[in-house]
Amino acid sequence: MSGFHTVDFLIVLVYFGVIFLIIILCVMFFRSLSKRKNQLDNIEKKIDAIKEQLKKGND
Repeated sequence: MSGFHTVDFLIVLVYFGVIFLIIILCVMFFRSLSKRKNQLDNIEKKIDAIKEQLKKGND
């Protein structure tokens, strides 16, 4: 009978591990999206600054 309880405990432990892993992966995914958005914003600012410099140079 005690073996049955040990197996139940291991199954519950695996389920909690899977849930924990899913939560960690979601957090990492959304952080990655946030970093990518910030990088794209920085690139856009640099491109805008270069465009302005080219406009001033052509005038």
